[in-house]
This record gives sequence, structure tokens and C-alpha cells, in this order.
Amino acid sequence: MKSRKIISTLGVAVLSASIAAPTFAANETSPGTPIQQTYSVSGFTDHAELGKKLEQIASDSQGKVKLDVAGYSNRNREIYKATVGTGDKVVLIQSEIHGNEKTGTDAILNILKFLGTNSPEAEKIRKEITLVALPKMNPDAAELNRRGNDMAWAEVVEQFPQLAGASASWNYYTYKNESFDYESKPGFDVNRDFNPDLNYIPQAKDFPGKSSTPGWFITPESQTTRDVYKSLLKQYGKVEIFVDLHHQAPYYEVDGTDDLVTYSISAQFVPDPSSPSGQDYAKYAENYNYDFSRQLNVAVYNAMKEQGNSPYGNISLYPQNQNLPGTALGAFALNGSGTVLFEVRGQTQSFGQKKKGMLIKAVERGLYGIIDAVTDGSVYKINPERYESIPLTEGRQ
Repeated sequence: MKSRKIISTLGVAVLSASIAAPTFAANETSPGTPIQQTYSVSGFTDHAELGKKLEQIASDSQGKVKLDVAGYSNRNREIYKATVGTGDKVVLIQSEIHGNEKTGTDAILNILKFLGTNSPEAEKIRKEITLVALPKMNPDAAELNRRGNDMAWAEVVEQFPQLAGASASWNYYTYKNESFDYESKPGFDVNRDFNPDLNYIPQAKDFPGKSSTPGWFITPESQTTRDVYKSLLKQYGKVEIFVDLHHQAPYYEVDGTDDLVTYSISAQFVPDPSSPSGQDYAKYAENYNYDFSRQLNVAVYNAMKEQGNSPYGNISLYPQNQNLPGTALGAFALNGSGTVLFEVRGQTQSFGQKKKGMLIKAVERGLYGIIDAVTDGSVYKINPERYESIPLTEGRQ
């Protein structure tokens, strides 16, 4: 493995963080977010606007972009699914599984708008891939501008009576602090509610679970993504690529600069099922394709470095050696999808909508790195070992 440049963090809660109340990142000028300070997020697309924008995109595309309601959140908000393209390579992208991680939704909207045009480039992409997008897939959390959805454990037991008497799952938030009130409106980290067994039915013996064990599909939001994934498997035989759009704490380079990392990427969410450390997932070994995930991540990195000496090139590798089968990325990687994680700098509690336009454009450019490389086939020629030379993010409190 090649040596990596190390990137450090100011107060990060990594993907594998425990259920304890999250550590929130520093803002760009001072540690923490003052209790009395509220950052505006009004510039991001809310749920009502999302529906209108998607309907307009579908209408303007004259049938190229198809819009459906894939499911409903726990508070009965629509979870939209937009589909464009007729190619046999399926690319599934979702955003806002955590409702305070917002740039991905607007990046998806921009891409859908372009792919619905008569541009020769858009037409070429549509012939090669089928892009399926679930923008703002956790709308209840998005409306509350927080990580967890809006759902009580009692509502889970009502849906799954076999869980009566079981302990609440480890990803259930009930705390209250200066930023969030889960005490009066409890909720779940939906991105810990996935299971590589797409037909899994919740069982009391599997609760409360932990970060390194699969989730349960107890939330309607995770159930919706799973059902979309299963329907694509049935229709196409395979979901070639799954991309999940997130945010993280701010990271700074340590090689004498104070440039913020624009975002981190990753291909690794569970141990290789064919390795001793991945023996719990051995039955998925035939499907798992880590090299393809690495190729996809390199495609993102290359696209961003092509932007030259600019903030768009400040891309790092998210902490590796994860064991997170309860995440959507972990579950779908084990089911054969090439996977890419985007972790954009700064959640809304630390940054609000600061640098919104630049960060949205950065996510959009990175997604086109995947789309273009799959369309022209170049992604399959990338040496996956190049992934190992991407500058590594090192989580440090």
C-alpha cells in the first residue's frame, strides 16, 4: 500500500460513532456553535419545494425524467423517486438520509435537470445508464434540520408487535441538548437501519444491536430505499452503483496549509467477506466487488483534481477499516453494488448554508465523475490500487 498524506480533524464524529449524543464540529472561525447562534438553511430546498422542482423537471423533460412517490416517511411526507435514462447500468443515488446534510439534494436536482434536456451529452448518458435518485429520502429529519427521523419506539412496536418487550435499538435518539430536542420528538438514525438480508424481518433477539451488526428495516424511510433497491434488482438483475450523499465535520490539511477539505469519499464499509475479518458476511462474498467501488471513488477523485488549483481539488479519503453492515452503503455493497460515500464538510449546525453554492457544485462535479466514467467505460480501466494513494482523513477529537 502506498503511503498517504494524513489529514486531521477538529471534532469529528465518524461513521462508526456510538449512539451517544453527536459531537458537533467547529465552525470556520471558532470552536463550537454558540448556543444563541442559529445558522440559516433557508437557501436549501425544503420538502414542499422539492416536490414542485421535481414536477417541473419532469414536465420540462417531456417524459425523459419520470417522477414517482416511492414511499412515505413516518410523518407521511412523500419520498420521491426520479428516474432518467434507459441504459442497463443502474446508478442509484440518495441524499439527506440525515436531514441536516443538505447539499446532495440540490446537486441531484441539477443533474436531473440536465439529463432531461436534449443535449447530445445528456442523450449519450441516458443511453448508457439508468439513473434513479431518491433526493431527501428522510424528509421528516430534513424538515426538523436534524440527523434522526421523527419516530418513537412505541410506533416501531406497533408496526412490529413481535418486538414488544425488546430493548429499543441502539440508534434510537432520546437526548436533548442546545442543538436538538429528541426528548420531545425522538427518532432513529436511519442510516443504521439497513440489513444486507433484503428480506430480513425484525426479531426481538437482534435488539438493541450495535454499530458493527446489521440493522432491521424498522423505519419507513429505510424500508423505502430497500424496496426501491429490490425493485431495481428484479427489473435489471443488478444495481451497478449506489451513492450516498452525506456531510461531516470540517477537516483541515496538516501540510502547512489551512485549506478546508471540500469532502471525503470512501469505498469501504464492511470487511471483505472473503477475508477472516469478514467471515460474518461470507455468504455475500461472491457478490462483493471492492475493486469496483475503489475504481468509482478514484473516478470521483480524478474529476475533482481536474478542476486544478482550487477548493474543488481538496478531496480526502474517509476513515477506513469500517464495519458498518447497518448502513445503506454496507448493506448494498454486500449485495453486489459498487459503492461511493460523499462526506461534504460542515453540517448545518456548524456551517448553516455557508459556501452552499460551491459545495453543491462540488458534489455535482463529483457525481458527474462517476456518471461520465461509467458512460464512456473508462471507470472499468482504472487501476483500483490508485484508491490507496488518495490523502487519508484521520479522525481525531
